[in-house]
Amino acid sequence: MEKKEKYELLLQQVESLIAGETNKVGVLANVSAAIHEAMVFFWTGFYLVNDDELILGPFQGSVACYHIPYNKGVCGTAWARRQTVVVPDVEEFPGHIACSSLSRSEIVVPVFNASNEVVAVLDIDSKELATFDEVDQYYLERIVQIVALSVYSE
Repeated sequence: MEKKEKYELLLQQVESLIAGETNKVGVLANVSAAIHEAMVFFWTGFYLVNDDELILGPFQGSVACYHIPYNKGVCGTAWARRQTVVVPDVEEFPGHIACSSLSRSEIVVPVFNASNEVVAVLDIDSKELATFDEVDQYYLERIVQIVALSVYSE
């Protein structure tokens, strides 16, 4: 099955999985698990905005950093820029925060609330270089929008 087809099925799964659910932690946990399982990434999870830093939220994968400052690393940069950041080789990203030396490429998608504030980021890492492309970006941004409507709409 091609990547696009996997994402189409994943979108349907996420929509049905979180339909009507308001338990924020539960939604983020299950969405992390669904993405991680369907796409077989190295690390998949959410970091939540808490004042001037991101704090570790629900995830799937190996242990992770607890705190990421605003505008630092890939996650903090996506938060500051308010846009998805795709990094083909994390070794070439200035200020990359290496939570795991096994991570080689990364994509981070900001999550917006109803007031258009970044409230979290979806962070996904791969053990392979250049894993993420415009297909990943498109579908992960759609998944994040579904999540935002479910638990960050007030």
